[in-house]
Amino acid sequence: MADPTPTAKDPDVVVVDLGRKRRKQIKQLRRGKGKLMDKVKEALRELRASNTIPSHAQPVVIVVKERSAPMDIMSSMMGR
Repeated sequence: MADPTPTAKDPDVVVVDLGRKRRKQIKQLRRGKGKLMDKVKEALRELRASNTIPSHAQPVVIVVKERSAPMDIMSSMMGR
């Protein structure tokens, strides 16, 4: 099993939180289009300009949607 402790060779992780967005905007981002993609590109430009990330770094965008919690059986029966 790999050692989970970071080493000097490990790159720093930069997280850019774009907040909660509509389903349509997330779908467009997955396709590499839309306003969110423009925001990602702008964030990358700013990070490269400030030397936070190297200019040759390959960006990776991971989109995760928060799943709604399943309704509790008792709550659904009581109308909550």
